[in-house]
Amino acid sequence: MAGAALRVAGRQLSQRSGAGVPILLRQMFEPKSCTYTYLLGDRESREAILIDPVLETAPRDAQLVKELGLRLLYAVNTHCHADHITGSGLLRSLLPGCQSVISRLSGAQADLHIEDGQSIHFGRFALETRASPGHTPGCVTFVLNDHSMAFTGDALLIRGCGRTDFQQGCAKTLYHSVHEKIFTLPGDCLIYPAHDYRGLTVSTVEEERTLNPRLTLSCEEFVKVMDNLNLPKPKQIDFAVPANLRCGVQTPPS
Repeated sequence: MAGAALRVAGRQLSQRSGAGVPILLRQMFEPKSCTYTYLLGDRESREAILIDPVLETAPRDAQLVKELGLRLLYAVNTHCHADHITGSGLLRSLLPGCQSVISRLSGAQADLHIEDGQSIHFGRFALETRASPGHTPGCVTFVLNDHSMAFTGDALLIRGCGRTDFQQGCAKTLYHSVHEKIFTLPGDCLIYPAHDYRGLTVSTVEEERTLNPRLTLSCEEFVKVMDNLNLPKPKQIDFAVPANLRCGVQTPPS
């Protein structure tokens, strides 16, 4: 089902690096949940994808897609979010032809489901899907095919990481996900997270490998820290999670 529509490349990444014409990248912010949404496009084919759209700012995203003359193929979620409702469903209405995408392991509905090792193509570019569970079982990180940037969702934040105390989270699993799936990327690979609460926008693999105060700990120490955060539950969790379990195929609000 998803294989053909996504032009999935399995575990062999596409070699279409887009050399000579840089990727189009826009980082956008939703202030209520401090969520970053990313628009990536191929300047030649005009094909594009959105990563982690938010319901309230989906009209903004759709307008930008139109202004830049792009054709949005996919609205992709890094996981089933608990702090906001995804904009995937509304984007499917605003931009006909756009399909919603999420990990099969998220348990959420979508037009298309992806799995570890598969690649999503747009024009000459591709994003490799790397399973990075721990914050939730269905978290994934998307890595550009030249390994120059990674979109880490809530698995890895700038000098932090996603919490592991709800949605079947597991601190030990998250620690291994980050160290094995993200920290193994080149040191200069740019890290673009799903959230930031201090106004930071981007980091690198090397910065986080050496400076992240949680993930430079041993696994045992990391688990102790995560088990004792005592954070309040996300304000929108009670209605965001049920809506996001219908990710991309929910009926948009009138």
